[in-house]
Amino acid sequence: MCFLDNYFNNRIEGILLLFIKLNSEFEESDVNKMLKGILEKLFKPTPQSVPPKAEQISPAEIEALIEAKLKEHAAAIHPATDADQIEKQLANQEDFKLTAKQMEYALALIDKISSEFELAIAPAELTLKDLNRLIGYQKYKNKGILVNLVKKGILKRKLIGVK
Repeated sequence: MCFLDNYFNNRIEGILLLFIKLNSEFEESDVNKMLKGILEKLFKPTPQSVPPKAEQISPAEIEALIEAKLKEHAAAIHPATDADQIEKQLANQEDFKLTAKQMEYALALIDKISSEFELAIAPAELTLKDLNRLIGYQKYKNKGILVNLVKKGILKRKLIGVK
């Protein structure tokens, strides 16, 4: 270690002497100040950093941390149920209410099948999906469509022969 200290001292002194020769404009006191500053910085023992002391955490802080982590965990799990709700909403996109003209058309289609079926709900509660089903029946004459409307509660069968 001493060898290295002597080596660096000799190198520094050589560099400073060269600097002094090149810059003779400086006064000797300035050079001395500069030398002292450099030597102090190089050879002054560096203060060793004191390891941080462990802070004590109160039980209330621990409980608060645990609650925060539990809420975070619950929030991470909860969006999975939100995704299910979004899927249900996408499935029900056709359940829009009808405009006045659409409602008139739906009632006209129901009048065509009024011999067997009647409307079981208020006309204002009909949806676009119901209208599309009625149009499908009108086009394809598939009785299964009407059965599905009865199951959904949109139509009900008329009791024939009962007054």
